[in-house]
Amino acid sequence: MSAIWLAVFGGIIFFFGYRFYSKFLAERIYKLDPNYVTPANRYNDGVDYVPTNKLVLWGHHFTSVAGAAPIVGPAIAVYWGWLPALLWVVLGTVFAAGVHDFGTIVLSVRNKGQSVGTLANKLIGQKAKILFLFIILLLVLMVNAVFAWVIAKLFISFPASVIAVFIQIPLAIWIGYRVYKRKGGMLLPSVIALVIMYLAAIIASYVPALQIDFVQYMGGENGTGLFGLSTTASAFFIWIIILMIYVYIASTLPVWKLLQPRDYINSHQLVVGLGILYLGLLFTNPEITAPVTNSNADTSWFPLLFITIACGAISGFHGLVSSGTTSKQLDKETDARFVGYLGAIGEGALALIAIIAVVTFFPSIDEFTATYSGFTAANGAGLGTFIQGAGQLATGLGIPAVVASTIVSVIVVSFAATTLDSSVRLMRYIIAELGLEYNIKPMTKTHVATTIAVVSSAALTLLPEGPNGFGSGGYLLWPLFGTSNQLLAGISLLLIAIWLKRQGRNYMPAFIPMVFLLFMTMWAMINQVVFVWSGARGEEANMLLFIFGAIILVFALWILLTAISALSKKDDHVS
Repeated sequence: MSAIWLAVFGGIIFFFGYRFYSKFLAERIYKLDPNYVTPANRYNDGVDYVPTNKLVLWGHHFTSVAGAAPIVGPAIAVYWGWLPALLWVVLGTVFAAGVHDFGTIVLSVRNKGQSVGTLANKLIGQKAKILFLFIILLLVLMVNAVFAWVIAKLFISFPASVIAVFIQIPLAIWIGYRVYKRKGGMLLPSVIALVIMYLAAIIASYVPALQIDFVQYMGGENGTGLFGLSTTASAFFIWIIILMIYVYIASTLPVWKLLQPRDYINSHQLVVGLGILYLGLLFTNPEITAPVTNSNADTSWFPLLFITIACGAISGFHGLVSSGTTSKQLDKETDARFVGYLGAIGEGALALIAIIAVVTFFPSIDEFTATYSGFTAANGAGLGTFIQGAGQLATGLGIPAVVASTIVSVIVVSFAATTLDSSVRLMRYIIAELGLEYNIKPMTKTHVATTIAVVSSAALTLLPEGPNGFGSGGYLLWPLFGTSNQLLAGISLLLIAIWLKRQGRNYMPAFIPMVFLLFMTMWAMINQVVFVWSGARGEEANMLLFIFGAIILVFALWILLTAISALSKKDDHVS
């Protein structure tokens, strides 16, 4: 079967979802008001609250939420076959992710740009707010560890991508000053920046001297590393330190100086990257060599599929971005449909091509089965298989395989880096809010809160030992990242449903996906925490996941029990 039919199916559903369902949500459910004064205009401070053109804001929002997760999750989930992964990505995007991302922006905009954690106080109660903030804090901490791990691993595997990624930083700063100080346009400079990045990637692919390869600098895999570590582990350590220094600076700068312009460049990367891959799909017309469903899977897809594919179907982290940074930059309330729902569609399109790239990469079903021999093997092979598969699609446009792999890795790293510093910025907000809540004044200071965020993220990435040796934190946390991410999405949909009900509106568009998501996630989480990570079934216990998972599970159950009664109450203080 030709993989083009998967793209056609997904494209049609995405088109009708945005054209009709998002319009229904905007007009009948969220009732957007073009005259409503948004927090960006009401509290414009030039740092966090900045009225922004919807195209630029879409670029920031989309690239903040579309990190490596909408690639990694689907690339792992095809282990169960391409059909379950395809259906969850397409239908989950239209009926769950779009509602969630769009809704959290509107909910935040209608409440002074406050985060979903703060809004839990108004909608459910003070205790729920504190518990929710701690769940969010643990989630963004895991996001930081997972994405820092992914970036460092990709820099080691694809050293030709490094120079292109780092060139983007001064280019973005230049664009930021040009637009916000000199009132120039952003489109042409960002296109120029993208061309420079890709030229750097192409040249570095053929010139080893331009490849930043710490492993080779230390004498190769058999060379001498730092602190008694291997050269690969030493390179990983160096990259994590560099990344943490970068995100410290990036997350404390005003959004217009780096975050917005770099995200706008990355939005073009998305368009270019998706264009290359989908056109490559059209020209190569590859056959699907993965099974429709995997009847020999060693792990059931139900309910694990719905937490393995988080970003790309629905993701709680999106709600943090929507209510944490996006809502503070929304110029007109009516822009929320374009930014939120279309942002979800964009990520769904990325997840869809990730599925296609993986299921068409292998020459035969036997080779797919050999690589995806078990769920653990799929976890280890997913990202690398996508990059190779995407590179194979790109060769259909005459792009050399070595260049294609470098450009794909540049795109993945760029998205992951955007998510990383947005996540650190969000973590700073949450730490400051907890400091205010408990009257710990140092925690409310920008640099103190940022230091706590960066140091704890680095420690969680570097310190846990695991199957990948030193610095296995991101790898180990991936299963818990999926469950906690979906749990957060379910709670955010619950907040939207409560708010809609108190406005006297139809809350079913949020309530139905919320029930489905919480049922699947709680089932999966209880099973993993109680039976798998605890070692109750005789397997080796994973105390890192058990402790984190148990805390999140208890907090979540507490919130849900509180929210059940809150759903039937009326609160006139929420606008």
